Amino acid sequence: MVRVSMALACSAFLVSSIPATAADSPKAVTFTKDVAPIFQEKCESCHRPNNMAPMSLVTYEEARPWAKSIAARVGARQMPPWHIYKTVGIQKFKNDRSLSDQQIDTILAWVAAGAPKGDPKDMPPAKKWADDSGWHLAEKYGAPDLIVKSPDYTVPPVAQDAWWRPTVPTGLTEPRWVRAIDIRPVGKNARKVTHHALARLVQPEEMDTALFTNDPNVAGDGLFMEWAVGKNGDEMRPDSGRLMLPDSKITWEMHYHAVGEEITAATELAVWFYPKGQEPKHREVLGLFNTFTGSVPGARALDIPPNAVTTTESFVTLKQNARIENFQAHMHLRGKGMSMEAIYPDGKREMLSQVTDFNFNWHNMYIYDDDVAPLLPKGTILHLLAHYDNTRNNKSNPDPDQWVGWGDRTVDEMGHAWINITYYNDDEFKAELAKRATTNTTAESRQQ
Repeated sequence: MVRVSMALACSAFLVSSIPATAADSPKAVTFTKDVAPIFQEKCESCHRPNNMAPMSLVTYEEARPWAKSIAARVGARQMPPWHIYKTVGIQKFKNDRSLSDQQIDTILAWVAAGAPKGDPKDMPPAKKWADDSGWHLAEKYGAPDLIVKSPDYTVPPVAQDAWWRPTVPTGLTEPRWVRAIDIRPVGKNARKVTHHALARLVQPEEMDTALFTNDPNVAGDGLFMEWAVGKNGDEMRPDSGRLMLPDSKITWEMHYHAVGEEITAATELAVWFYPKGQEPKHREVLGLFNTFTGSVPGARALDIPPNAVTTTESFVTLKQNARIENFQAHMHLRGKGMSMEAIYPDGKREMLSQVTDFNFNWHNMYIYDDDVAPLLPKGTILHLLAHYDNTRNNKSNPDPDQWVGWGDRTVDEMGHAWINITYYNDDEFKAELAKRATTNTTAESRQQ
């Protein structure tokens, strides 16, 4: 914290006081040589023309006016949005967009030096981004094998929030295994009115959710995919997938809100299947794990007094051997943090992941790397704990004098984790443990 605070103080002073000739120093940090590659890797996915961020950081001319703001947000680790606590739990993720300490130091040093441009010849080639009108995963998998679209919904210029829950058939006539999914709002300005969109898979099978958990609020494999700001497509790990059956349906839930103009919106779901004859061995499901006890949503257990800090927790027993694929905290405006801990059958406890400084504007799914995704034997208890701040110290809090409970509205609260889980029988689990041990041993030998 001392390093960041001093760097921020220096940057605020030096941006206006250091002359541009600092760029002539052989040791000077410049945009073209040092900063542009970082922006390309970690920032341009949002900060590019006609995308979700308020400004583009692709060129020096676009980034330079924002130098002070960049230093403040980067130094405070508010951008890029990545809320996993850096010194607790698993730290290797497939989709890590956070900045390393070295990258933060580079950006702060650039701002402190007067944000020099540098030699144009040092500028890396422009990064090519897929057209946002297409699918994120199309470059890897080609055109989707199946697209399911919700009915259109027209949002008036002024109206209460609406939750639109139509059901449409998938059109499948045979079982198919899913290897990737994507989802997006469609229609002119549809993203302006779409707060989030859920796609639930409804199909003619009896899923015994008690096989997987003793929590009656777990959605099993009913939830198929979610769209929210900060989330992209979902890919299955090798040899695992989700199963879609004939005559299945998608029940949608779109949360719409008025923005002062009439907008007609819909949501599309894209599905990529495993080729026939290459079906995976393991079934993966996406579960909603509440962080409070109670038999139904809205239970008294989620009860946040005015001007108070509150925690809730739940304990979920895995009835099968499992691999945890990801962790995503979902809360609303009073939500500040969430943790997921494993309590093993032998009593050992391990903190898997902890989200701090939760930000409702960003719904990050933290996808574990293949060699660290938790392998948990049956009987393991997942301990989920959520932290709420209903005081004036919470800048996102609309009214700390209100008593807050569970509800769909943004001003209400929620507390659950979205967790993808792959299940194994005993023989498969032993094989997976042995494979992991071999992989880690090989990696350690290479480092020595």
